[in-house]
Amino acid sequence: MSLLVVGLSHRSAPVSVLERAALSVDAQAKLLQDTLAAEPAAEASVLSTCNRIELYADVDKFHAGVAELSTLLAQHSGVGLEELTPYLYVHYEDRAVHHLFSVACGLDSMVVGEGQILGQIKDGLARSQELHTAGRLLNDLFQQALRVGKRAHSETGIDRAGQSAVTFGLEQLAAGRAVDVWAKDKRALVIGAGSMSSLAAATLARAGVAEVVVANRTLERAERLAQILSEPGGTGVAARAVPMDAVGDELTRADVVVSCTGATGLVLTEAQILRATEGRTGGLSLLDLAMPRDIDGAAHRIGGVRFVDIESLAEASADAPMAADVDQVRGIVSDEVAAFGAAQRAATITPTVVALRTMAADVVTGEIARLDGRLPELDEKQRAEITQTVRRVVDKLLHAPTVRVKQLAAEPGGAGYADALRTLFDLDPEAVAAVSRADLNELNEPVAKNRGRAS
Repeated sequence: MSLLVVGLSHRSAPVSVLERAALSVDAQAKLLQDTLAAEPAAEASVLSTCNRIELYADVDKFHAGVAELSTLLAQHSGVGLEELTPYLYVHYEDRAVHHLFSVACGLDSMVVGEGQILGQIKDGLARSQELHTAGRLLNDLFQQALRVGKRAHSETGIDRAGQSAVTFGLEQLAAGRAVDVWAKDKRALVIGAGSMSSLAAATLARAGVAEVVVANRTLERAERLAQILSEPGGTGVAARAVPMDAVGDELTRADVVVSCTGATGLVLTEAQILRATEGRTGGLSLLDLAMPRDIDGAAHRIGGVRFVDIESLAEASADAPMAADVDQVRGIVSDEVAAFGAAQRAATITPTVVALRTMAADVVTGEIARLDGRLPELDEKQRAEITQTVRRVVDKLLHAPTVRVKQLAAEPGGAGYADALRTLFDLDPEAVAAVSRADLNELNEPVAKNRGRAS
C-alpha cells in the first residue's frame, strides 16, 4: 500500500485561503481525472467540505507523488503553489489511514464529533467511483472509514463532545441563551436547500421559530423542503419557498438567516444587509456556513447585526470542552488502522496464492492427461480416484505454506513474502497480474450497482 494524502483544512490554513481554494463539483472531477493521468498516481479520490480539501492517491513514489499532488491542488484551486504550500499537510501509508479514520469519526472536525462528515466522505467515494478513479485501495479505505465513523458514533458518546456546525452556529448566535428560547417566534430565512441548509431549517423549526422561508436557485427544491417542514409528519412549522431573487425582500422581514449554498460569489451583500437593518427595532442574526462564503464579511461591522461565519465558528470551537469519549474514539481509530493495514498487507499475497494454486491445478490436469495416454485401459472410476488422490496430495502440500504466508504477509514488512513465493515457485508475473485484474473487475461490478449507497 502506498497511500498518500495531500490537503489543507481549518487546522492548517486560514479561512481566507480555504475560501479561495474551494473546489466546485466540476473542478473536483477534473482534479481526479488529471491526478489519475499523472505518472505517480494509480488511484485518486477527493474529500472536499466547507473546511477541508484533501486529495488521496495510490502512488508509486512518495516524493514525486507529493510534488505532483501539491501542484495539481494548486492548479485546480486557483491558489498559487508558493502561496498554498505552507498550508498543506502530507500523510503517507498508515498515517494517511489514521487521518481519514479520525476525520470520519469527527475528531478532526471544526466541531468535534459532528456526524455530517460521513455524508461528505460518502459523496467523495461515490464521485471517484462514478469517474472510475478509485481502485481497490481507495474503495476499501473510504468504505472502511465510513464503517469506523459509524462505529465511533454508535459505541461511544462522541456526539456529546460537540454538535453539528448548524447547532453550534445557532448556539453562537444565541450568545449563551438556550437556542429554543432565543429562536421562539422568530422568522427564519434559510438560503439553500442542500443537506446543511435542510438541517438548519429543521433545527430552527424544532427550536420554535414562527416561520421558515426557504430560498434556492432551483425553486422546486426549495418547495420540496418547505413542504417537508410544514407537513404534519414533519416539524409542522409554517414554511414557504421563494426564488433567489426574493432574498432581498425576505431579508427585511427575517430575524435570523442561515445561508449555505454552492455559489461562487456573495449571496448577501453589505448593501442588502444595510437596507434590511434600516428602521428595524430588533436585531438581525446571520449564520454563514458556506465555503466560499455566502455573506459579506462586512456584516461584522454593521450595527444591530450578530454575524457568525466559518471563521468565528473555528475560533469558538477551539475553546469547546473535549468529552472523555474522545479518548475512546481515538482507541477505536488506532485499532481500526492496525486492522486495515493488516488486511491490506494480507490482500497483497492473495493474487500470488491464487496463481500458485492455479499453476498446481494445471500441473495436476497435465499429469492426469499424460496418465490417460499411458494407461488407456483405466475406467472412469479408477481415473477419478487417481485424480482425486493427486489433488489431495497437492492441496495438503500447499495448505500449510499458503496459510502461513498469508499470516506473515499481514504483519508489518510482510510484503516481501509474495515476492519470495513467486520466486520459489517460478510463477509467471502476468498470471499474478491477471488475478489482480479479475479481482478488481469483480470489485467494481457491485460498486457500480450500489453507487451512492456505500457505507
